[in-house]
Amino acid sequence: MLACAASIKAAPQGFMEGHLKIVVIRAVEPDNIPLPENYAEYPLIILTQEGKREIARLTADKSGNYRVALPPGAYILAVQERSGEERAAERIHATPQPFTVVSNQTVRVDMTIFIGPAKGQASAYSD
Repeated sequence: MLACAASIKAAPQGFMEGHLKIVVIRAVEPDNIPLPENYAEYPLIILTQEGKREIARLTADKSGNYRVALPPGAYILAVQERSGEERAAERIHATPQPFTVVSNQTVRVDMTIFIGPAKGQASAYSD
């Protein structure tokens, strides 16, 4: 009986949507860094406000857009950690984005990922 009462009083979910932008800083010599259209290779995760627990994973569609329903609360949008092998092949920088979901509302949170050559590789932007 208590479970039913709690679910009736639960606040309706809200939504978080956004666009994933991938900026590739190419090495001087062509290499195997993926093209910006490969959104599926860079899954996003939603963490609790403290950043300690993963709430959801999402992948941008072929246009780079994403949308997810979440309970009201404070969260962080981040890029999923990559394996050691993948980290050795390229450097990825993305700033985690804090956001708050409100019932029956949509919050927009865009994410930009900067991808560069692995440490020690020259890039077109190197000094």
